[in-house]
Amino acid sequence: MTEALAETPQASRLQRWLEAVAAARPARLGLRTRVLLMFSAGSLLLAVFLAAAAYSFTRSSLLTQRDRTAVDEVTNHANIAEGLLPGGSTTTLLRLENQGIVDVVIWSDGTFESRGTFTADDIPAALAERVTVGGDGRPAPTPARMVTVVDGSPAIVVGIPLTSGAYFEAVDIGEIEETLSSVGLSLFFGALITSMFGVVIGWFAANRAVRPLADAAQAAQLIAGGRLDTRLEPSDDPDLRTLAQSFNDMAAALQARVERDARFASDVSHELRSPLMTLAASVEVMQARRGDLPERAQTALDLLASDVARFQGLVEDLLEISRFDAGAIRLHREDLLVAEFVRAAVSVSSMPHTPVHVTDRAEMMVMQGDRRRLARVVANLIDNARLHGGGDAEVFVGEAESEGEPIGHVWIAVEDHGPGVPLDERDLVFERFARGAVAGRRSTSDGAGLGLALVDEHIRMHGGRVWVEDRRDGDPGARFVLELPAEEVGA
Repeated sequence: MTEALAETPQASRLQRWLEAVAAARPARLGLRTRVLLMFSAGSLLLAVFLAAAAYSFTRSSLLTQRDRTAVDEVTNHANIAEGLLPGGSTTTLLRLENQGIVDVVIWSDGTFESRGTFTADDIPAALAERVTVGGDGRPAPTPARMVTVVDGSPAIVVGIPLTSGAYFEAVDIGEIEETLSSVGLSLFFGALITSMFGVVIGWFAANRAVRPLADAAQAAQLIAGGRLDTRLEPSDDPDLRTLAQSFNDMAAALQARVERDARFASDVSHELRSPLMTLAASVEVMQARRGDLPERAQTALDLLASDVARFQGLVEDLLEISRFDAGAIRLHREDLLVAEFVRAAVSVSSMPHTPVHVTDRAEMMVMQGDRRRLARVVANLIDNARLHGGGDAEVFVGEAESEGEPIGHVWIAVEDHGPGVPLDERDLVFERFARGAVAGRRSTSDGAGLGLALVDEHIRMHGGRVWVEDRRDGDPGARFVLELPAEEVGA
């Protein structure tokens, strides 16, 4: 029932929708980036909080101090006006102005009188009502103050009740706003600089936090490349010590497992060699008397000889692989003229008449390598083309493409006319015992899947690489390319 439900149109649309949502989901940020962002955001929030707190405290202090000073100052001026007011409001204003007291409004006999820019219109109604003489059930007048705008500038308007009137004076606080603007600007740049320092510290912290993971990743890459003895250095940090110890234990267990498997393959291969040699010698004796055998016995003898030869090749490949795993391979390097070497290697392969095409520059190229092992590499590629590529093959030797002067690498390519290798399996074919889907699509399942694995091992030991691609002429088939260090004679 589940399978039937999965095939319904609704389920298909739901699956497509889920895939679209998963594809649209933003990629998760890396650990280094997340640590950096956390430090940056933390430093920014802290800087903003401290700047806001400092600004608020400074503003409150300045305004409180200025308010206290303004009240004291206006109270003194009101006391002076109290003694002058019996002479009239106008006279009082003139005498106050002569003493340098400006921005004053006098309320007397129910009217306001002023000189200068500060007038009765600038006094808030609530302040005027509270300070002027009461009556008609209103509360008694009391001193009061309010912050308002006078002539476009912020000011504190202070009102003081007098015996026969009221005194109002505006104290400009515009300089406080300018001071606060300067303080705010300084705090802004301080917060910006603090945030930048936070980013720098976050960058160093992120690198330091990720460094153990980078070391572990590098060690894992070395182990994946065959360096099974790679270990992490112990750390004084308790958390990192646990990580290093767990990683080293895992690597040690993996190394022991690989070495055990390698010894097993080597021991089995060695144990099989002696009976194989006896069996091969017996087959040779029987083949010498082949003409005396009946037809059915001759057919059986041919099959036996073929399987013995195949078995011998498998044992030799297993021995070679075990030597790689044990690190017992030693190269005997010598100078090899590339074109001459390839022709000689092809001539002793299973398809000695395979055509070899060499470019003019490749004729003069020399490489350093182990002659026997590189000849085995070429022979394995020829065998691969014979078994899986339709029987016909061609070999091309030339300088590596996209290289300038002098030439640094040579390409040795073997092309066949088989079905080719799918894109998703072009790395798989170089793995050990990789025969399943790849071998099934090619012409035969003969072989144990070790030939191309040995090619990859030998080429990497020589500092080169190998890959498979499509034929260059567009025909069906595979093109196996060896890239090896080489130089042009006289370059």
